[in-house]
Amino acid sequence: MDRAQKEKVVEELGQIFESSGVVVVSHYEGLTVAEMQDLRARMRDAGGSVRVAKNRLAKIALDGKPCANIADHLTGMTVLSYSEDPVAAAKVVVDYAKDNDKLKILGGSMGENALDTAGVVEVSKMPSREELIASIVGGIGAPASNIAGAIGAPASNIASILSTIEDKAAA
Repeated sequence: MDRAQKEKVVEELGQIFESSGVVVVSHYEGLTVAEMQDLRARMRDAGGSVRVAKNRLAKIALDGKPCANIADHLTGMTVLSYSEDPVAAAKVVVDYAKDNDKLKILGGSMGENALDTAGVVEVSKMPSREELIASIVGGIGAPASNIAGAIGAPASNIASILSTIEDKAAA
């Protein structure tokens, strides 16, 4: 890799570190190509990405970035998992690590907040952006449906009473 390619990689990594809601650092020693492709596919489905980069270049890219605290984790065979959603990458990595003990979570960063392994696991338990939006919309929509039900209830009650009176009169 020549100097220009290294500078391009550092620039790409810098953009990743700056724009990601969460970055998770893991050791992937022993993962087969098929297992790594499976991890990449799962991450892609969740809206995130996986990147293997030279630790030295990643440390250069981290300089001055909010998540610079993950530099200590960049030793050995590391893989970076990241997503704009502050929870998605952590969920995928933690779920994958449960199924495959070759992937070892070292830690990560959520903005300026450093995460250890337990922190990444806790972040993975949080609801994702889509789940939060769905619960907010459900919370907003529930009072409206309750009001509509309350308004419609007297009319249905009156119709039921009239039907009962009609049935009694016919008998």
